[in-house]
Amino acid sequence: LTDYGEMCYHDNSLVSASLEALIQHLVPTVDYYPDRSYVFTFLLSSRLFLHPYELMTRVCHLCVEQQRSGDALLDKVAPKLVQLLTEWTETFPYDFRDERMILPAVILMLCYDQYSWRAMQQMTQRLIKRLSALGQYEEAVAALNAVAQERPASLKSKQTSAQRSDILSVCDDPFILAQQLTHIELDRLSFIGPEEFIQSFAMKDPLENHKGFFRKRKTSNLEAYVNWFNRLSFLVATEICMPVKKKHRARIIEFFIDVAQECFNIGNFNSLMAIITGMNMSPVARLKKTWNKVNTDKFEILEHQMDPSSNFSNYRTALRGATQRSETAHSSQEKIVIPFFSLLIKDIYFLNEGCANRLPNGHINFEKLWELAKQVSEFLVWRQVICPFDRDRRILQYLVTTPVFTEDELHLASYESEGPENNMEKDSRRSLRLVISGQTEAQTCVCLCSIYVKTTNSYPPAIM
Repeated sequence: LTDYGEMCYHDNSLVSASLEALIQHLVPTVDYYPDRSYVFTFLLSSRLFLHPYELMTRVCHLCVEQQRSGDALLDKVAPKLVQLLTEWTETFPYDFRDERMILPAVILMLCYDQYSWRAMQQMTQRLIKRLSALGQYEEAVAALNAVAQERPASLKSKQTSAQRSDILSVCDDPFILAQQLTHIELDRLSFIGPEEFIQSFAMKDPLENHKGFFRKRKTSNLEAYVNWFNRLSFLVATEICMPVKKKHRARIIEFFIDVAQECFNIGNFNSLMAIITGMNMSPVARLKKTWNKVNTDKFEILEHQMDPSSNFSNYRTALRGATQRSETAHSSQEKIVIPFFSLLIKDIYFLNEGCANRLPNGHINFEKLWELAKQVSEFLVWRQVICPFDRDRRILQYLVTTPVFTEDELHLASYESEGPENNMEKDSRRSLRLVISGQTEAQTCVCLCSIYVKTTNSYPPAIM
């Protein structure tokens, strides 16, 4: 262990340091520029100790002090500073949605602009383009969610089931559906900022509820991706519980088993797990007469691959295989690795919880920060893959907007498909009918009131 002032190394690797020393280590000088892996690691995990705008302010202060002291030859330091800002804006662009980042960044640009104005201008344009794309994506996701919520799934009956489209009427090819699921996965992965993993358990910003122009929830894209997993699981369960005929339900189960197999072959483990989760929901699992008509050999193999025992050891082996294939890939399809996302979040969370942020001497535990960066870096490689499959807009639209049952509606649909087997299930069906019919009446009342307001521009007398 080697101690250089406030920074400690072991085998030439930084293991601990004071926060002040780490910030100083980030700032370029005439004859120094921080290693790129250090820049990524510290920018990623520094938010465990201070907010990005506070770090930017400290960096700005050190640069200005360096300039005033005459230590810096501006024409030599300027390109290095531009490089640092470029790495920051390109790897963590979402930090710059916070208006508190802008002033110190502008000060830095003004200090060195005459030496690197063209590079500064290009960097700013790329940042604006990325933030604009992010805003459009978030608006699109919100709009798609609103469409799905505005069209509540009708309660299952022979009439409504016959009128409603199902997945097989939209796509009856498991490989094509797996490809379209992969499109959705990669699209949504690409907008998750690496910092969202850390911010999901980092210190709270006292102004995080401030409605500033740039201020957004700092884990919104990560949360949206987790919500997509939940939606896909409920969609699978809805498609299985919806049909009236047992033969049709069995056919849909077999279809989703084939889709799951294709997802596994592609390397899309997130959709694979979502499909397995949907098929294992209790409203689906209890359909014994339906399952008796299904050959479950393939499904059991897939379940074994995603078995949670031994900390998902089978899945982790498959993930390593997919990662190795990706690293030596000769085609875009072989590069695809989409991890089971909830487990990735869990791994990072327990890594954070299992290691102290600071050592007894007050130093920051930089070995922990290296490990966090290692896990998030792997995600960044997976995130940048461009989906090679053709898009089918009709299938994509169905997957993200078609109504899905709530948990209560799923249970009721399941009982309507295969009746209760005991008194407990009979009581459950009876109470579910009462609850759901009451919700339907309330929704109808709201809709009628909404129509009244739109047509008369006033509220009904009974509501006043």
